Amino acid sequence: MQDEKRLIVEDYITAYNKFDVEGMVKNLHEEVEFQNISGGKIDFETKGIESFRNQAIAALDYFSSRKQVITNMTLTDTLVQIEIDYEAILKQDFPNGMKKGDCLKLKGKSTFSFEDKLIIKIQDES
Repeated sequence: MQDEKRLIVEDYITAYNKFDVEGMVKNLHEEVEFQNISGGKIDFETKGIESFRNQAIAALDYFSSRKQVITNMTLTDTLVQIEIDYEAILKQDFPNGMKKGDCLKLKGKSTFSFEDKLIIKIQDES
């Protein structure tokens, strides 16, 4: 099962990098929870696959390119945790002062929890 989880997470990241929303959601549980954590605080979250899909579609307008590269992966019976290098080019101005065309680079980690061989929770931390 760990190999299966690893492949599911790798497929999710590949789909994310390709702006492929349907590829991102294909292995998500109907009740999937997503949390973005910045500075130790949840600054965005969704509950349910439709809410996740809607946010993923909306996010297509944020970046002209984006890429997550897995630099480390840890697997357990119930979760996969990855460390990533992230780089994206902004497609629009952001409220934090970043401008269209700016390059966003950061390091982070994502934790994927599983239930019934599907991703039930994703936590992105940066």
